[in-house]
Amino acid sequence: MRSTSTSSSTSSTTPVALERSPSVLGGAMMIGGTIVGAGMFSLPVVMSGLWFYGSVAVLLFAWFCTLHSGLMILEANLNYRPGASFSTITKDLLGRRWNVLNGLSIVFVLYTLTYAYISASGSVIHHSAQSLEWNLSARTGGWFFTLTVALIVWLSTAAVSRVTTLIFGAKIIAFFLTFGGLLGHVQPATLLNRNATDSHYLPYLLMTLPFCLTSFGFHGNVPSLVKHFGKDPQRIRACLVSGTLIALGLYVVWMVCSMGNIPRDGFKDIAQRGGNIDVLISALGAMLNSAKIDVFLTFFSNFAVACSFLGVTLGLFDYLADVLGFDDSPRGRLKTAATTFLPPMLCGLLWPEGFIHAIGFAGLAATLWAVITPALLASASRKRFGSPRYRVWGGQPMIALVLFFGVISAVSHVLFSLGWLPVWR
Repeated sequence: MRSTSTSSSTSSTTPVALERSPSVLGGAMMIGGTIVGAGMFSLPVVMSGLWFYGSVAVLLFAWFCTLHSGLMILEANLNYRPGASFSTITKDLLGRRWNVLNGLSIVFVLYTLTYAYISASGSVIHHSAQSLEWNLSARTGGWFFTLTVALIVWLSTAAVSRVTTLIFGAKIIAFFLTFGGLLGHVQPATLLNRNATDSHYLPYLLMTLPFCLTSFGFHGNVPSLVKHFGKDPQRIRACLVSGTLIALGLYVVWMVCSMGNIPRDGFKDIAQRGGNIDVLISALGAMLNSAKIDVFLTFFSNFAVACSFLGVTLGLFDYLADVLGFDDSPRGRLKTAATTFLPPMLCGLLWPEGFIHAIGFAGLAATLWAVITPALLASASRKRFGSPRYRVWGGQPMIALVLFFGVISAVSHVLFSLGWLPVWR
């Protein structure tokens, strides 16, 4: 009887262990997929003043700081039960007031990104319709796309998961088709700006920081990884490092493709026309005079916007449902959907060309919950618990570096918004 009991116990715990030990590759892909989305289309436009070498250097710095801020969330999270939310950890270590401020910044970021993707989807659909010789305005396209996403999110999380899986697969195919074609047309003289009429780059450094910070947003996924892997810091760290490196690599390839095909002066016109995705795609298509690459870019941008849109709005939907106490009935989900989508749709109606500005504002708020709060969590966690399971290397200087990145990014965005920073346009 004792032997049977032991065998039964072992067999009953094995599936749980398997369920809590997903592959590092799966975790890395989740992080990479969360990071890479429609926001990548803003990078060449806002970083054109800094140009290629400077852009790669800033992306490396942003990657380093955001990766370590994510690892600091992991360090604090490991002192709590698997499944403890970002909000739970922040409230316990930093207090209720800071948690409220942090929660408001999360809502602000998600609302701002939702508005950004409404703006982006409208411009992408308008460009797609033009290629098919259909007469569809950007505003109408954005509203149609937003209502479609709202319907999917209202149906269920499972519906979002299934649709996202299909779109993500299509996005991967479109990615290789698009960038394979673009890399073959890169001009070294254009990429290295050899025929420059203006070789001043450093004045445009600060304005790029909040956009780069937003482009490495994965921090809300760290508690989810702890929930899935359990308290296994080395494997979770491997997921974060690998996933963020995948995103960094894709961003560098995208900078090579865009800056190697469009001259630095060409980005002035793109910025003056709002910098939306359709303007950038049209500029690339015109420079290459290739209908095939234009089609591939259009497909990729549609899939990128759809993936980002679904992921962001689902996160906002679930957060608002929890905060506002709406139930999971069809009527309750309808209330949540209205609260999620109507405010950014109204903003999209009033300011339809706000993709670039919205991404920047998201970067301003993201400095709090994705950079400053994690550094404070690590410091408070070390004082209360020590570091029994995992400690981010670098000690207090690393915490200070991450805090510096967050503060300078926030200050840069404020100065940029006030028109006190030079812009390449």
